Order: sequence, then structure tokens, then C-alpha cells
Amino acid sequence: MNRRVFLKGFSLVTMAALFPNLAYGSTLVDLSQVQFNSTVYNNNAAQTIMIYLYGGASELGGNLTNLDEIQEKSQNKYDLYYVTKTTNNFWEQAGGEAMERMLAAGDMNIFRTCYRKDNPTKSHGDCTSENQRGLMNIEDPTYGAGIFSTLGKVLVNNSVIHSETVLPFLTMEGESGLFSIGPFDVEKFLRPAAMNENLTNPYSRSLSYELYANDEWSTDPRPNETAISETMDELAKSINQQQNIQNAFDKRATLDTFMQEQQEKTIPEGIEYPNTSFAKKLKAAVNVLSGNPDTKVISLGGGGLGGWDDHSNAVSAYRSRMTDLMESIEVALAHLKAENKNNVNIIVFAEFGRNVNLNDSEGWDHGNNQNVYIFGGKDYFNHVGIVGETQLSPTESNNRLYTQPTESSYTFEPYAVAATIYKMYGVTNPEVLTKGYGAIDAGLFK
Repeated sequence: MNRRVFLKGFSLVTMAALFPNLAYGSTLVDLSQVQFNSTVYNNNAAQTIMIYLYGGASELGGNLTNLDEIQEKSQNKYDLYYVTKTTNNFWEQAGGEAMERMLAAGDMNIFRTCYRKDNPTKSHGDCTSENQRGLMNIEDPTYGAGIFSTLGKVLVNNSVIHSETVLPFLTMEGESGLFSIGPFDVEKFLRPAAMNENLTNPYSRSLSYELYANDEWSTDPRPNETAISETMDELAKSINQQQNIQNAFDKRATLDTFMQEQQEKTIPEGIEYPNTSFAKKLKAAVNVLSGNPDTKVISLGGGGLGGWDDHSNAVSAYRSRMTDLMESIEVALAHLKAENKNNVNIIVFAEFGRNVNLNDSEGWDHGNNQNVYIFGGKDYFNHVGIVGETQLSPTESNNRLYTQPTESSYTFEPYAVAATIYKMYGVTNPEVLTKGYGAIDAGLFK
């Protein structure tokens, strides 16, 4: 049966009729409808690393199932010396070997049929705005709060995190739609604090002799914060009225102490990350999560990998990026195992996929179908391996050639990613937060 993941098979139109607050025209998600199971939350103790591949990553790295037919119908032919299938139809030269190892180890689930159908726009802005909020609104895709702002509000409303929780949300990509506050009054401690791959605080302040009073300078040990430093913080906040800037100064001292603690951690023996910018970010994220159970989410973006908007000269750059991505994740999973952290999951997805026709610029145009990768999280996820089957759609007059789910394949809309996140953190009816779209199913949850 074709199963786009709504609320146990209901269409969104049916949902709107049954629950008027879930209709297209509604501009607010009603948090009072959320059903929360604190036992699930505590047992899972979930922590998430979110890797969003801006630009729309091609599905081909994780799905060469239809390569023979693609090669036959593509406007231009692929050089099959550089595009070869692994046993499970991954792209060998684009991270496929690492994917095979992670699949065999039970560490990777790949869903090959995340298919954008209900709102088939291929606009970067609209798709990213919707996907990072887990909400579809054709008229105004920016109206809702981001996935992690919504999650934070749910956790606060159910008293499982509070103002004393140490840095529940961190970002290594700056502000993004994932943390958009939308219509919510989001508490300051829920706003993401910024960090970088060196585990340094971007708002740190070096205190020279001139910033100490005489009694402070002569104190042993000298204080990390001084009266003048605190006055400077207050002045900076009064000048910069934007919430995110104020929030940064509120957390400056906390971050200084926190990041120093993380820098002092040692990596388990035998764990060696690739010497790339992205791998360094992932290493820092794993360090933080393994050292601080209070941190629920770290958003990495795709920084250090480059963009994924591969309209031209796609194959070579894509191979390099996918290899860096997958080999870094493979080491991160080994790092998490060494730290006995089976509660950490890594999610990888993008705004949309790309078509599979190789155009005259040797690139790919925007498409509807993409892969969603979910790694780790073995305390609450089953290993379902490869889910979803694709077929080629008819070639269009403009030479566009897409994959789409087969008629019998399990498939879901990208909003299901948000619902999946809410569910792993204890929300038992996540569809009320996504206006009808349920969590990824297919046996994923234990």
C-alpha cells in the first residue's frame, strides 16, 4: 500500500475536517494539544545532531538502484568509471563504501523515498522554510516556529528542561529556520548558543590587566568575570536590542566555562577523524553531547562541505562532499560507541532532491525525491536498514528525469522528519505539531 505518512493514513484534508485547528488556514500550532510521555523522554534520553544539506543534495549517493535506466535515458551519459554501484546500490565513489560498512554494522537507516508531493514546489527558500519547521503552508511558509524551538517549548511546558538546564540547544551554523521562534514566546535559555569546531566561545572576552580592579587582580585565583566585564555586557545588550544578540551575551560566561570543560576532554583511543573542516565540527558535536546530557540538539548544517546546489559540474564535487560526509559520520558513530552513547542520533536531509538527468552543464536540476539518513539512536530506533523503492518517471519535454516512489513503496513527506524528532523526545501525537503529518514509520521506533 502507498503510505504517505499522515495521521495513521488520514489525508490532510480529512484531518482538517476532523480537527479544524489543523487546517491550511490556521497560523498557530496549539501546544496545549500535545500529549507527552515523560517515561519515553527519560528512557530515550535522546540527543540529536542535525545535518541539513543546504542546496538540495542528490539522492544518487545513497540510491543508484535505477542507474542502468538512468544511463539509457539521460540527456548526457555518466562516466561509469566514476559512478559504480555497491552491493546495496550506494555510489561507491561518493561515500558508498562507508555507507555499506555502517549499514552492515546496524548503524545506518536510509529512507529512499522522502517525496515532496503535497506541495511540490522546488524553491530553495520555501522548501527549507517548510522542512525546518515541519509545517506546510503554501501561502506563507515562514509562519511557524522551527522544529527545535517547538521542541524546546514542549519540553519546557512538560517541566523536563528549565532555566537551569545547561545549554539545551547549540548551533554551529548560526541562526536558521530550525530555531525560528515563529509565533511563540520562546524563553531565552531555549535560544541556541553558538559554538565552533574549535570549541571556543565566539563571544568570549580576554580579560587584560586593565579590566581588573586592584582587589580582583590580587585575588588568587583571579576571577574569570570582573565588574567592568559585567558592565560591558550590560552596555552591549542595551545597544543591541535584538533577542539573539542579547541571548549571546547572557550565555557568554556560561559558554566560556562549558567550552573549557569540553576542550579538556580526551578522544577515546583509536578514534581518528578525517582532517577536514566538517569532520572537526562533527567531532566537536560528539564531544559536547558525550560530556553534557543537558544538550539536546546540536545543529551543524553542512558547513565545511560546501553547497549542494549542483546544477553544473556536479559529479566530481558531489563525490568529494559525500565521501567527506559519510566517512566523518562513520568515525563519529565509532566515537559515540566508545563513549557508550547509544542515545545519540544523527539526522541528514535537505530541502529537496534533484533530478537524475545529467544536463548539458553536467549537473542536476531540482527534484522532489530525496534520501533521509538516520544514524545511531539504538536505544529507541530499530535497524530497518534500507527503506523505500524508486522508479523513473517519464522523461519530460525539458529533459528532466526524476525518480519517484514505486506504487507499493513506503513513502513520506519531509514534514515527517519533524514529527520523528518530536516522537523520539516523548511526544506521542506529533502530528498535532506538523498539522497532520506523522512520524516516519516502517518499524523505525522500538
